[in-house]
Amino acid sequence: MIRMTKESVRQIEQHGEHTYPEECCGILLGVNKDGVQKVETVIELDNNQDENRRRRFFVTPKQYLQAERMAVERGLELLGFYHSHPDHPAIPSAFDTEHALPCFIYVIVSVAEGKAKSMTAWLLSGTRERFDERSLSIEKSTANEVGEQGARVENSDK
Repeated sequence: MIRMTKESVRQIEQHGEHTYPEECCGILLGVNKDGVQKVETVIELDNNQDENRRRRFFVTPKQYLQAERMAVERGLELLGFYHSHPDHPAIPSAFDTEHALPCFIYVIVSVAEGKAKSMTAWLLSGTRERFDERSLSIEKSTANEVGEQGARVENSDK
């Protein structure tokens, strides 16, 4: 199961709406305990895909390392990634499956005509041939969690 606060969900939705009609992407930091991944912080990333940004996203190694450092500094771990599917369902594409990393959760938000519509969570199967949908629980936030939202890693490579 994946647990997220309403604020984390809204941040991802707003990011997808803001970047529409291109894909947005970001990183999910939190804790993993007893098979439950609890997202504590959402980090928005710049989509560094050079071509076809409407259907692809790319996280640079530098962005990944910055996110790992942020996780360590906050006593959290990198749980996974999120991205949007403009005008497509919130299910992994063949491209998503081919390029996913094992052991990470993937949250996808469907953005139709500029508005976030649905959100799903996925985990790559052990064979790496398909994604398995994970249960997504949306919870109220504590005041402390709200203060942790809104992190952003900028790309200084461009």
